[in-house]
Amino acid sequence: MMDKTFDPAAVEARVGAAWEAEGAFRAGRSERAGAEPYCIVIPPPNVTGSLHIGHALNNTLQDILCRFERMRGRDVLWQPGTDHAGIATQMVVERQLMESQQPGRRELGREAFLEKVWAWKAESGGAIVGQLKRLGASCDWSRERFTMDEGLSEAVLKTFVDLHAQGLIYRDKRLVNWDPKFQTAISDLEVLQVETKGNLWYFDYPVVDDNGALTGETITVATTRPETMLGDTAVAVHPEDERYTALIGEKVLLPMVRRAIPIVADTYSDPEKGTGAVKITPAHDFNDFEVGKRHGLRAINVLDEEGQMLLVGNEAFFQDAEPEPEVLELHGLDRAVARKRVVALMEEKGLLLKIEPNVHAVPHGDRSGVVIEPYLTDQWYVNVKPLAERALQAVRDGQTRFVPENNEKVFFQWLTNIEPWCISRQLWWGHQIPAWFDDEGSIYVALNEEEAQAKASAVRGGPVTLRRDEDVLDTWFSSALWPFSTLGWPEATPELARYYPTNTLVTGKDILFFWVARMMMMGLHLTDKAPFDTVYLHALVRDATGAKMSKSKGNVVDPLGLIEQYGADALRYTLAALAAPGRDIKLGTNQVESYRNFATKLWNASRFAEMNGCRLDPAFQPEAAKAVLNRWALGEAARAVSEVATALDAYRFNDAAAAAYRFVWNIFCDWYLELAKPVLQGESVDPALKDETQKSIAYLIDQIAKLLHPFMPFLTEELWAIKGEGIADRGLLTLASWPDLAGLSDAAAEAEVGFVVDLIAEIRSARSETNVPAGAQIPLVLVGVEETVRQRVALWQDTLLRLARLSEIRFENDAPKNSVQLLVRGSVAALPLEGIVDLAAEVERLRKEEGKTAGEIKKLDAKLGNADFVARAPEEVVEEQRERRDSEAARLEKIREALTRLSDQG
Repeated sequence: MMDKTFDPAAVEARVGAAWEAEGAFRAGRSERAGAEPYCIVIPPPNVTGSLHIGHALNNTLQDILCRFERMRGRDVLWQPGTDHAGIATQMVVERQLMESQQPGRRELGREAFLEKVWAWKAESGGAIVGQLKRLGASCDWSRERFTMDEGLSEAVLKTFVDLHAQGLIYRDKRLVNWDPKFQTAISDLEVLQVETKGNLWYFDYPVVDDNGALTGETITVATTRPETMLGDTAVAVHPEDERYTALIGEKVLLPMVRRAIPIVADTYSDPEKGTGAVKITPAHDFNDFEVGKRHGLRAINVLDEEGQMLLVGNEAFFQDAEPEPEVLELHGLDRAVARKRVVALMEEKGLLLKIEPNVHAVPHGDRSGVVIEPYLTDQWYVNVKPLAERALQAVRDGQTRFVPENNEKVFFQWLTNIEPWCISRQLWWGHQIPAWFDDEGSIYVALNEEEAQAKASAVRGGPVTLRRDEDVLDTWFSSALWPFSTLGWPEATPELARYYPTNTLVTGKDILFFWVARMMMMGLHLTDKAPFDTVYLHALVRDATGAKMSKSKGNVVDPLGLIEQYGADALRYTLAALAAPGRDIKLGTNQVESYRNFATKLWNASRFAEMNGCRLDPAFQPEAAKAVLNRWALGEAARAVSEVATALDAYRFNDAAAAAYRFVWNIFCDWYLELAKPVLQGESVDPALKDETQKSIAYLIDQIAKLLHPFMPFLTEELWAIKGEGIADRGLLTLASWPDLAGLSDAAAEAEVGFVVDLIAEIRSARSETNVPAGAQIPLVLVGVEETVRQRVALWQDTLLRLARLSEIRFENDAPKNSVQLLVRGSVAALPLEGIVDLAAEVERLRKEEGKTAGEIKKLDAKLGNADFVARAPEEVVEEQRERRDSEAARLEKIREALTRLSDQG
């Protein structure tokens, strides 16, 4: 006997253990040796991470595809693994050292510190793997990889050395995003733009003549960063700005520094902003750096690695300058302190014109929380321009496609304008760059120090002392090799030959550039093949109001908490049902609760079947069913299987979930079991009919388990085991075949039972819309219907009377006066409600509701038609207004449908 309630916690642990014991998710199982392969590589989560709602969505969608394809008979490899997460891991271990009052990283030294990191990884790293298993992820866990394991490390070194030899990797001095707290370059993805209340300071720069003498004229510049003015090397004005035309080519004397710098014409300067004149500091601003390149300007760095003023001993700063003594006193001050001092000095000199409040975006490190500096340093770069062209061509040729397709346009825009990729990081945890320097600064790139020494000896004529580059590679560098390095590349492994190129990549649209594009570029360059044929980019998960989740807002949804409360299946189904292509997901606990109720509904239906003698018969032949009700249910199941498969093939996860839900809840639980009750529980029922119905119900529960398995693996695996108890060679559901119900569609059965179902549904809807009392029994009149309809109604009369709460059913040529009219599959039905409902009052009420709703839609249309509102309002507010408009439109349609039902009102 089935338990009275479904206990997700108990079932999930037991089922998960059964999958693991069987090795159910291993790729290359013997029974699938000749099967077509299907491969997905997991976006490797950080080894420091824990499951967040984005992980839950991403991995649920991957798991649905893997389970679906596994059931369709393919040899599935879902390749798992974790990323070493350079900054995050180093930060965790350094914090632990500090909390336990142990020596810090620099006191320990590199080797000892890395030992601490590896020890942490062995003990605490990778907790997210267990959390993914709790979600039900069917990865081949026997093949788990780590971006710094031996094989992947070899792949990284070989890639660096080969690309350097090809001239694609080089060392250069450029601006990078610099984190002064961690003292390393970071990627754009690790930079958060934070709206900050600051100021705009207006400074007067005095104009000088060719001899350096003051002309008495000034040019005013506006800046949000006064401390960087010490590194100014020009002032830029727009070439068509008439206010400054006469000054182009002249010079100004940089206040306090006394360095003569040119006034240049450049379209970067916007005449509509500030004064139209901007200070150019190439070493401390990305835009200024580009202006500097165009005009051959020097880049003077005035900050050190910790964000402190770097003036004393700074040769570039002193060149062509005569700094005033008070300026040199800024040396060593924090940039924020120096800013206040510079402003005060400019004010003392009478060169501060005014200060305006200014709210602007300031870049912050996502982990350090400090303001990020554009910083001029020597770094390693990849020239990705030629690699990008191959990636673009692969998409043009159809080797790789994007779902949703509109992401292709974004991909093309970014790769067409791609900049060199900075791949070095000033960290200790990561793949150390395989480059060695000699005492003359020459660089030797090699797989190991022996090879580097050999290269150096060949150049210098004998052994030399070499020093290895202390920097490590950006974690995205190793991740770019993930689809093939995890399969054994650069070795020609059997796995690489069988599963590469992979099939589908499922990831977030926010890392289209940082990961997807780089995998495309590296895969094509290193293997001559696009690494995947399809890239499915899902949207973000937001909170129930549509706001982006953040810890500061306190609106973060914890998937593990939802699993504890509602079960993994309920969370998975919710995410799938909401995953409409290209639309962000609004997630609330009420939605997860509703799909927990869905699981409960199926469990209760299965218990009902058990209590009514519905036992699975392996010999049952559904195509031989005779009863029209059973043929109808089997045909509906065939339709659902086809709809789900078609939707999953098109990556329409929400449509697949909706089709499965419709069949299980509406058709099977609500209609089929209800219509079958007289057969199952009646006293004088044909034994053969009852037996067939019992077997049909049991058979359909089995098909439902298969149909829902990709979405709700724990519940369905449990039902499969319970219903199949005692059946030989039953095995696990996850290794069973996808339902094959071809040929079970029955048009005649659908026409008969479908009519009855639609008629009852329409009557119930009309009763609700016209406020008929729930307990009232009302007559039904079928108006001028065909003989086939009369026969159907006669066959199902008892059911119609019971389920639609009818007092009688009549056939007439004309609709009675004061009746609500229904159109059901071309047949007219009428509900005479005189004396039961005041129809005239109902019409008046509905007319008022119609006017009120139409007015609300008009107001919403006006708001959404306001381009200024759409541009300025937060994205979630605009989306909320659109959803309200859709909701009101649907309500208006329902009201008008109700009005059309009412006829001849006196």
